Amino acid sequence: MFPENRVIRATEFALKVIPALAVLSVMVQFQFGELHYWPSVMASVLFLLSLPLQGYYWLGQRADTRLPPSLATWYREINGKMNEQGGQRQLVARPRYEELADTLNAAFKQLDKSFLYE
Repeated sequence: MFPENRVIRATEFALKVIPALAVLSVMVQFQFGELHYWPSVMASVLFLLSLPLQGYYWLGQRADTRLPPSLATWYREINGKMNEQGGQRQLVARPRYEELADTLNAAFKQLDKSFLYE
């Protein structure tokens, strides 16, 4: 439903794999390369190391994006159900994805899973 799951998995994978690729790239260049290739190798290494940062930047921008009307309605419904069952959730007038994530996290802790299917 949300592309964030794929971006999170790709960012986590990049954090595990890319440092090794960067070191391998530098080591191969150091062992077999010539001096005039170093600028392009360093540019490639810097690009590789920036990939996880790009994922974090995208996720931060997405968290700050306002919800579309359909998701904003769903956010209000979940908040209403939680408040009916004794929750003290504040309703935000123009919710963002971050508020939706916080509300869903609290709902999974407070409500049973059937609230997703109602």
